[in-house]
Amino acid sequence: MPTTLSVNLNAIAMLRNRRDLPWPSVEALGRIALQSGASGLTVHPRPDQRHIRFSDLKVIRNLIDDEFPEAEFNIEGYPTEEFLDLCGGAAPEQVTLVPDDPTQATSDHGWDFSRHQAFLTDVVAKLKKMGTRVSLFADGDGDADAVQIAKATGADRIELYTGPYGGCYGSPERAGPILEALGKTADAALAIDLGVNAGHDLTVANLPPLVKRIPKLAEVSIGHGLTADALEYGMAETVRRFCRALGHKI
Repeated sequence: MPTTLSVNLNAIAMLRNRRDLPWPSVEALGRIALQSGASGLTVHPRPDQRHIRFSDLKVIRNLIDDEFPEAEFNIEGYPTEEFLDLCGGAAPEQVTLVPDDPTQATSDHGWDFSRHQAFLTDVVAKLKKMGTRVSLFADGDGDADAVQIAKATGADRIELYTGPYGGCYGSPERAGPILEALGKTADAALAIDLGVNAGHDLTVANLPPLVKRIPKLAEVSIGHGLTADALEYGMAETVRRFCRALGHKI
């Protein structure tokens, strides 16, 4: 099965929040994304609500339930009690835990699994009781021991942090070693039945090599690059372009 695409709505919400107006509409553009081939929607509700607002979660949940029941809702975030309460109310199909400080502009590293194993084990157990799949943000540095610890927490998947790979857009000669490290991380995870997602700075250009190296990649979550392309091509055609880059016949 081709890797599925979850469209991250954060950048759309950030643009909306520049004005006290309801557009661009997170709901409307999420609908177009799902109509055009995306398999899910992703949000990262930060404590300051600088992009996705807490009130958006119910809207997105209802959109999926009412119009796209086969789609998935993925909520990312650092697991504070407030975040876990939000997840409990929104009932996402997947929660992706990230080790973010609230002041960070965006996620920029994976978990230190050795240091945070006990903490993550507790949080994963709470989320699994809610009935959600759990993914843990992970550095794609080829560390098989870290992957073993991630599995031991009870998580279902890891999400490879692909920021360094995406950052090679101006120096393609640097991409090869980084891609191979991502691939080795995925190999180690898949060998122990730990699913693999990926996300951060992924584009139509760099997706095909990624899915070629990791053919069993389950899902990619893409926001910034996809939203940027949508300004040029429109949301519907942009989602189709990303789906085609993943191997979908669309």
